[in-house]
Amino acid sequence: MSVQLGINPLTWTNDDMPTLGAETSLETCLSEGKQAGFSGFELGNKFPRQASVLGPILASHDLKLVSGWYSMELLTRSVEEEIEAVQEHLTLLRELGATVMVACEVTNCIHGAKETPVHLRPLFPADRWEEYGRKLTEFAQYTQSQGVQIAYHHHMGTVIETAQDIDNLMKHTGPEVGLLLDTGHLTFAGEDPVKVAQCWAKRINHVHCKDIRKDVLADVKNRKLSFLDSVLEGVYTVPGDGCIDYPAVFHVLKEVNYTGWLVVEAEQDPAIAHPLTYATLGYNNLSKFAKEAGLL
Repeated sequence: MSVQLGINPLTWTNDDMPTLGAETSLETCLSEGKQAGFSGFELGNKFPRQASVLGPILASHDLKLVSGWYSMELLTRSVEEEIEAVQEHLTLLRELGATVMVACEVTNCIHGAKETPVHLRPLFPADRWEEYGRKLTEFAQYTQSQGVQIAYHHHMGTVIETAQDIDNLMKHTGPEVGLLLDTGHLTFAGEDPVKVAQCWAKRINHVHCKDIRKDVLADVKNRKLSFLDSVLEGVYTVPGDGCIDYPAVFHVLKEVNYTGWLVVEAEQDPAIAHPLTYATLGYNNLSKFAKEAGLL
């Protein structure tokens, strides 16, 4: 079995900055994503949240539902409260055949705060790793019992951002908790995605593929910009259009026979980065890298 190539609607419209691509319809997102070559989409703010509505829409474009972001608050919620909160989202994913759920701890997060420099992100409370790992594992066991595995998304501006954060999270959780490898967020955080992939390859169950414009990254860090302002400056782009070594990353994935989704998730300003142009570039580069690594 080979990997599948998907895309996130951030190429067209932005959940954190809804004014970006506000006028772009779901129909345009799906038709252009399919035209670019992708087999599936992650959820975005234009997507209906009822399987009976969304299913036929995706089917009309011959597209699959890949996954969708879920904001966890397990630092402040009980496992029972989190299970209650996730029901609608989990049901949608399960009913439309998605087998992984992108999940991120958002307690005190700042990635959506346009005026807050991203380096001021919250730190994980060091004395709560064991407790948190136990709670997240229990939550993941529940979602897995429903046919959907957690894919934990380390993310700029949150309590899990660095390679050390990921190490702590993986060491304190069971195998039910999968790891979403995001090449762009790791590089932004000053980490090497190849090394992180090598360390936790067997736990990786989802991959977000965004590239980094190295000169823009240096500039936004020097100016101490927020995450959203960094996006607007063009820090992210599609795979193969930046500085990340995708062949090396994919070589690691091939060594563990990774068969999940590779998802282009490269948020840019669609008024500057023409969505269909970049979606097509992303697909072409991603499929090339995947084929060369033996993943496709």
